[in-house]
Amino acid sequence: MRVSRRGFVRAAGVAGASALVSLRGAQLLARGREAAVGEGREFEFVPASATGPIRLSSNENPIGPPPVAVEALMAALAADAPRYPGGPTQKVTERIAAHHSVPVESIVCGSGSGEILRMAVYAFTSPQRALITAAPSFEDPTRYAELLGARVDAVPVTRDLKLDLDAMAGRAPGAGLIFVCNPNNPTATVHGSKVISEFVERVQRVSPGTTVLIDEAYHHYVQDPAYQTALPLALGRPNVVVCRTFSKLYGMAGLRLGYAVGRPETIAALRRQRLANGVNALVAPAAAAALGDDGLMARERARNHAAREFARTALAELGYRSIPSEANFIMVDVRRDVREFNRACAERGVLIGRPFPPLVTHARISIGTMEEMQAALDVFERVLAAS
Repeated sequence: MRVSRRGFVRAAGVAGASALVSLRGAQLLARGREAAVGEGREFEFVPASATGPIRLSSNENPIGPPPVAVEALMAALAADAPRYPGGPTQKVTERIAAHHSVPVESIVCGSGSGEILRMAVYAFTSPQRALITAAPSFEDPTRYAELLGARVDAVPVTRDLKLDLDAMAGRAPGAGLIFVCNPNNPTATVHGSKVISEFVERVQRVSPGTTVLIDEAYHHYVQDPAYQTALPLALGRPNVVVCRTFSKLYGMAGLRLGYAVGRPETIAALRRQRLANGVNALVAPAAAAALGDDGLMARERARNHAAREFARTALAELGYRSIPSEANFIMVDVRRDVREFNRACAERGVLIGRPFPPLVTHARISIGTMEEMQAALDVFERVLAAS
């Protein structure tokens, strides 16, 4: 049975197609699942449907998984759904290891990259060993560190919204973990491989016991020729980890699979913090199949690039600048309280990213389909003109 990619996404939302989206629910969704959970609040789910809001809030791939992944998932449903996922988890771990040409001991999988980040924080930080991160950056490591009672040292981004790697390295002595999101969420900025390599070398020179975790969730979208993956660093040096996810380019945010790559001894420290049965049995075959879709990366990069540059150009013509993006979202200065901008867009059926202090006038806008971006730009124009 062949299932089209878009058909699968549409079918997944049929049960909620008639649901009405309350303003409160829309605003909560626009703030993001992570923000709601981080405040101890129950997240209010808004189902996908043809009549629901345009979701430009969570950096998801609106197209969904590739057809080969959908077919693999459907084929595994009857056999694997009733069973605990040990076998499928081992198989997808082996497939990822083969994909990167590394030993299986250099890979650990988790329930999304969120679990990988939790493993790293639990393995390497403590009340005596701080987490160093950027401000703003992806918040999950900060929340996990706070739960442990570890100190969090958040280093502001530079004026051009890049990670201040010099300042982060300067604070490394005595720290347990440095979180480097590259490209950075929410700013969409990226550092080249030479800069990252020099940063890691400096950290290991001044603080050999500090682990550096490089989050490459948006790796597949980068087109900057100075950028290369940090996988060689993670495999060649102790105390360096790269994490990846199937939630972005691969379109599996709802299925939850992430993984870390590093030297076996570093990965072993993460594996000790892993949840038992944390990888569900159906995402494993889907992810393994997606890795075999050789044309997926080129197709999705081209689609994302076209929709992203359309949005950036349209906003620039309205007088609102966004910095160049190397991800599936943009960060635009709307020159007003972003909370009010978010609320006004939600009222008109467009959900955008939560606020990211200290960038209180910047809106993070995920890239949807070209049709979604065209409709969203009409809303943005009306909101910006009215306020």
